[in-house]
Amino acid sequence: MQREEAEAIAVSALAFIAADDQLLPRFLSLTGIEANQIRAAAAEPGFLTGVLQFILAHEPTLLRFSEESGIAPRIVAQAPSALPHGNTFYDIQP
Repeated sequence: MQREEAEAIAVSALAFIAADDQLLPRFLSLTGIEANQIRAAAAEPGFLTGVLQFILAHEPTLLRFSEESGIAPRIVAQAPSALPHGNTFYDIQP
């Protein structure tokens, strides 16, 4: 998977989280950021990987995201490895 595709999946996952009244407060609590800081945080290396890890950490959330987005769970699970801090070898991959 290419980085651009992984970023698009992560952005979709972030929109999914932001639109959910139960997920958003949990995500903000776990990340320690405020709602008004999301846009700035999204530009930080590793943030989008964290978004995907949040989705992947709870199977019902993953399945609901997959159903709503049309992105298979296995594809969501592959995406972090194409992003910064999602794979320990990220910086040395061609």
